[in-house]
Order: sequence, then C-alpha cells, then structure tokens
Amino acid sequence: MPVESGSSAAARHTKQKRKSHSLSIRRSNSTDQEQRTVTGMQRDMLDGQDSKLPLSLRSNLLDLFGQIEREFENLYIENLESSHSTSQLSQKLMTTYKASTSKIVSSFKATTSRAVCQILREYVGHRDGIWDLAVTRNSPVVLGTASADHSAALWSIETGKCLLRYAASGDQTAHIWRYMVQLPVIPPLADISALCDDELDFSDREDGDGDGEGPCSEVPTIRVATTTLKSHQGVVIAADWLVGGKQVVTASWDRAANLYEVETSELVHTLTGHDQELTHCCTHPSQRLVVTSSRDTTFRLWDFRDPSIHSVNVFQGHTDTVTSAVFTVGDNVVSGSDDRTVKVWDLKNMRSPIATIRTDSAVNRISVSANQRIIALPHDNRQVRLFDMTGVRLARLPRSNRQGHRRMVCCSVWNEENASCNLFTCGFDRQAIGWNINIPALLQEK
Repeated sequence: MPVESGSSAAARHTKQKRKSHSLSIRRSNSTDQEQRTVTGMQRDMLDGQDSKLPLSLRSNLLDLFGQIEREFENLYIENLESSHSTSQLSQKLMTTYKASTSKIVSSFKATTSRAVCQILREYVGHRDGIWDLAVTRNSPVVLGTASADHSAALWSIETGKCLLRYAASGDQTAHIWRYMVQLPVIPPLADISALCDDELDFSDREDGDGDGEGPCSEVPTIRVATTTLKSHQGVVIAADWLVGGKQVVTASWDRAANLYEVETSELVHTLTGHDQELTHCCTHPSQRLVVTSSRDTTFRLWDFRDPSIHSVNVFQGHTDTVTSAVFTVGDNVVSGSDDRTVKVWDLKNMRSPIATIRTDSAVNRISVSANQRIIALPHDNRQVRLFDMTGVRLARLPRSNRQGHRRMVCCSVWNEENASCNLFTCGFDRQAIGWNINIPALLQEK
C-alpha cells in the first residue's frame, strides 16, 4: 500500500486550506425563500470554516458580496434587454434601407428600359484624341471636330462620313477657312446599321499605331487658310464667333484672350487679367458678351455692349481649374471645373452660384441646350451625365465595352434642331458620338 510522504501531505493540506478560503459568487434571484436559503448557507460556511476573522466581520463580508452579486445580476439583465431592443432597431433600419435602395435602383432601370438615351452614330477617323467639336449654325449643317493629330474634320451628321479635312499648324495662330461640301445621300436603314458596325470595329482598334491612315485621309484636305489671326504668344486653345459674325475671340495659354476683326485680321482688344493659362472662351448667342475660363480657378465676363466702356467681372467659386463656362439663352452662366463641380450663376448676382452640382469626376467642356436648358457634363471617368438648371440629375448616358466612350470625354455640344442626333460628345478614344436624347421622356422621368 503506498505511503504518503510528509511533503505531499503538507501540500494537500495547504491546497485544502486555500480552497476553504476561496469565495464563489453565484447568480441568484432575489426571492425571500432563496434569501433565507443563502443566509442559512452563510451560517454553515461561517461555522465550518477555520478563519481567524471575527464572526461578525465575516458575516458582513458575505452580505456585501451578496449585494455585489445582485448588482451584477441587474446590470446583466439590463444589458440583455438593451441588446434585444438594439437588435430590433437594427432590423428596422436594415429593412427601410433595403426598401429605399430598391426604389432608387428601380428608377434607374425604368429610365434605361425606355431607351431615353441612345447612340445613333459614331464618327471615327482621327488618329488621336479629339479635343473639341461643334455643329455649324448655317446650312449645310455638319459636325466639326478638332483633334490632337493636328487636324480638323467635317462630318456628315446623318451618315457619319468624313467630308473634309483641314491640316492645322500648331504655330500659336488661329485660322479661318471656308468650306464647300456636298452632303451624301442618306442610305437606307439597313445600310446605316452595317455602317455603324463597321465604324465600331474600326474604333475598337484604339491601341494601334497612331500614325496609321484612317477614313479622314481619303477625303479632300485644305492646307491654306483664308485668314490667319496672329498676336498670341502661346497655344490657341479655343475660339468663338461674336454675335453678328464679324468678330472672333480666341483664348490662349499665354493667359490672354484676343478679339479680332475677321475681315481685316486686325487685333481689336487684348483681354488680360487671368493669372494662369486660359482653357476656354464662349460668346453670348445674342449679346456682345464674352466669358473666358482659366486654370487660375476663375472665369471672367467681358462686356462689349457699350463701345466706350469694356467692363469685366470676375467669378470666383471653384477650387480648381475652370475647364469651361458657357452662356444660356437667359441671364445665366454655367461653369464646370476640375474640382468636380458645376455651378449655375446669375449674371445679375455674381457673388454666389444659384445652384451647385457635385460629381465624382472632373468636368470638361460642358454645353447647355437652348430650348430645355439641359446641361451635358463630359467627365474624365468616361461618363456623360445630364442635369437640369436646378441641379437635378436627369440621366447618365449608357456606356459599356461595346458602346460609349472608352477614355476621357473632352467635350459635348447640343444640336436640338436635328430630330435624330441632338447631342454630340467626343473624347480621347479618337471618336465622336451622336446621341438621340428623348427629351420629353427625360423630363417626364424627372
């Protein structure tokens, strides 16, 4: 029979002694019956324990620990109840959030399903990105594009064919040239569909050799300008006709805008005051007003209505480059910026904008439709969005791997007189796109 050693017996005695001095706190309900039971157990514990503390002190300690246990129990119950109510509140919030999100998604799907915005034509032929585009105001109505491949081109809006090409020089001058084109016969609908497929296949080859020849190389090329406008000391980045068609204004990277007499090529005024390069210029459709945009985060309004006084007003409100500012038919100016905002201004109150549109990407050269005053926003992130003058978003033009712009969208221009293609955009994917915007349906969705 094994004999227990003295050291092990002493260790066991010490362990039992520590165990008898340990205190266990148990969770209990505060009923009278259980309270009496606990009190009886406490007496038994007090009688059976070998302690040098007085009996009264030991009893007080046990009472205090019992109170602590009951406090912890109450806190535990409160936490359980709070957790349950929080869970119910979270469930309600989640249900409401899902319902509101479903409504938003459903509204976008409804707009897309009604085909409010459709691509009708792609104008492909430039060998580099397209910076700017415009639609002629007189007959024959054609689409004009200006590209980084040092050329400008005229296009048939209905067929998408390149009609004429002009070789630019890039020598800090502005050129005026006359054109004579014969619009091609509009092919049947089946031929138009085949034409669009061919153009799409060509535009997909955007990563090819930039020096290759495109469709524009096969059309007549004008190499001599009718009028050359000089005096700038930097790149001429934009130009526009003043009302009446006898004067033109140009904007340059030399921080100045020039006003020229077209017939004599005479420099009439040099508009200075911007602190950095100009990015855009625009004239009022019916008044002798000019607005210039700059990288100095401002745009300026120049008033030539009084021949003796040429006033200028400075608009401050953007925090980055103002990429464009355009007039509306009324007394408003709309400005877009690299700070991802578009602001609507009242010419009678220049201190603050009357509406601000905040977006997720830099905004390039915007345009406003004359009749419905819808703002078309081309973005750096390949998107094109439509807003009204109050800042309400109307639509986002469709874009996928097979349609829409695949690189930065540089410019937009409206042409409401055309029943089919009433909006045009261009970008650095080397193509311009003609869109059909169902404006009545768009405004109905609003």
